[in-house]
Order: sequence, then structure tokens, then C-alpha cells
Amino acid sequence: MLLAAGRGERMRPLTDSCPKPLLPVRGKPLMQWPLEALARAGVEEAVVNTDWLADQIAAAFGDEIGPKAPSLLTSLLHKSEQSQSLRLRYSHEGRDFGGALETAGGIVRALPHLAEVFWVLAGDVFAPDFVFSPDALARFAASDRLAHLWLVPNPAHNPNGDFGLSDAGLALNQAEQRFTYSTIGLYRHGLFAPPFCDIPPGNPKGLKAPLAPLLRAAMAQGRVSAELYTGAWTDVGTPERLAALNLPNP
Repeated sequence: MLLAAGRGERMRPLTDSCPKPLLPVRGKPLMQWPLEALARAGVEEAVVNTDWLADQIAAAFGDEIGPKAPSLLTSLLHKSEQSQSLRLRYSHEGRDFGGALETAGGIVRALPHLAEVFWVLAGDVFAPDFVFSPDALARFAASDRLAHLWLVPNPAHNPNGDFGLSDAGLALNQAEQRFTYSTIGLYRHGLFAPPFCDIPPGNPKGLKAPLAPLLRAAMAQGRVSAELYTGAWTDVGTPERLAALNLPNP
């Protein structure tokens, strides 16, 4: 699942007329980078949730990304880089409920269309070297964990971090050394069911719910693992960070 429903308030005025996941980074829309990476990893289908300027996202990408995609954007850009096509399904939270449902609410809304074990990533994060490894997915599926998170060294805008990491590879809510959640993770349906979440699958009432409380509750039971990712990673949250990514290479 790719999260693309945010308003991008800190990116204004750029996002007044363009959804943040479509802002150009190094020659292509920001969210195209992770979609292409998913396709290269052999993922066959992704759910994209939307709210702000949702029609632009659906129009840009259509129902498929890859060499056979009917969309002009996705068929012409970097066609030679991948042979696997990725089907896209949209969860239009704004159209259905008048606004975004926050992260957990949006995931539960899409849950009926997601495999038992699935990736979650943000459409406004630039991590061009991250590999959505089938081996990582298989290891997670064989475990009893409810989530596996990739953490990154703390950027300047989040100096205190989010979660700790134990020597045994568990994510910790309380720790002396904390890292930032990259917004890339593996999840299973069980995290979005009681006792962690009381929203019915499909979220028929469109309830808003954040993800962090669910993760913290599962961490308290030792059900969330994590690892540190040290590759290139940017939370493209401000015009300044976007401009820095688009500077010419020295």
C-alpha cells in the first residue's frame, strides 16, 4: 500500500495545485520511484490511497505502471528499467468520506484488497536505493511479528527519533537511542484487528485513526521487529528539501 492522501501543507504553495506525490524529483513524479521499485521486486498489485487532488494521481498513473501500462506517463518514463508491470487500485478516501482517514484508518479501509502480509510505504519519501526484498517479506511472513519497520538515522527535522532498536531486532517504544521510522514497513492483518484496532475491515464508516498507537501496543507485546536502513532517504516535506534533491549532481 502506498500512502498518497496527505494535503502537503508544509509544501505549499507547490501543493496548492499539485498533490505532493506528483511533485517532480530527478525527472519523474516522487511516488513513481517507489512504485517502480515495487514492480522490480515482483510485486503485482498496489493500493494507493488518495484525498487531495486525487483525480490528478489517478490520471497520471492509470491502472498500471510498467512496460505495458496504458498511461502515457508510466509507459514512456523509464520503460526499459523494468519488465514487471504493477497493477494499481485506488482507495479514494476524499471522494468516499470527504477527507483522509489518517494512516491506520486508510490501511483498514484498503485491508480487504491487501494480502495477509503486505508492504506499506509513503508516497512522499525518497529512498531510491531501497529494495523491497522478497526474502525480507518471506522472513516476515514466517515470523509471528505483526510489523517489521525500517528505521533510519535521525534527520535534522526529527532529532529525537521515533523508536528504539534492541540487540534482538525488536522495535522499542522506549529506548535511550531512538531512530526515525522511514515509513517503510511490512505488516500483517493482525495488527489491524482487536485488541490493537477495533475498526472493521474496510472501515465502512470512514473512521480516522493514526498508526503509531497500534504499533506501540504491539511493541509492548514484543510483536514488532525492526532494522536500520542507512541508504539515501529523504522525507520530502518542505520545498527546501525538494529543491535540494533536484540540485544538479556535482
